[in-house]
Amino acid sequence: MTANESSGHLFIVSAPSGAGKTTLCRALLRRFPDIRYSVSYTTRPPRNGEREGIDYRFISEEEFRQGIEQDRWAEWAKVHGHYYGTDAGILADAIGKGKDVLLDIDVQGACQLVERFPEAVTIFVMPPSIEALRSRLLARGADSREVIDRRMAAAEEEIRCRSRYRHVVVNDRLDRAMGELQALVERYR
Repeated sequence: MTANESSGHLFIVSAPSGAGKTTLCRALLRRFPDIRYSVSYTTRPPRNGEREGIDYRFISEEEFRQGIEQDRWAEWAKVHGHYYGTDAGILADAIGKGKDVLLDIDVQGACQLVERFPEAVTIFVMPPSIEALRSRLLARGADSREVIDRRMAAAEEEIRCRSRYRHVVVNDRLDRAMGELQALVERYR
């Protein structure tokens, strides 16, 4: 099924790690509780406070690789040494029922989904600056310096891909970025 056959919308939000994408998506879901959130699958271990089935579905690398072989994933990528993916069946079911779906995914996954769903509404969340992004990652305290350096290198590459998105929201002030994101969603609904 393609996005054209459904009255539901697919909202894809991407950003470099630490740009505030998860915070913005959570606020968006509180504002629009009827939007379905697509919980991604990952092979990485849970971070402090993350909950199974809420933040991610945590599975083994073996199970994920089997999913690749069985064409289970609507999109998948290996990011920072771990696999991430979106279950094609769950996504197709929601969109097929005319439900709006929100995906919080990386640039690689977004590109794969747009090939499959060209009508998807793509939104890239930009940090106010590279320096602010590094500060946010350091303040989070979740990663080693080596991991932060890898995330920063990836962030620069992801930021170069922002022109592939229909919309760019700069998260320099959370309230302003949230207002802009809500307005975008309202425009398409």
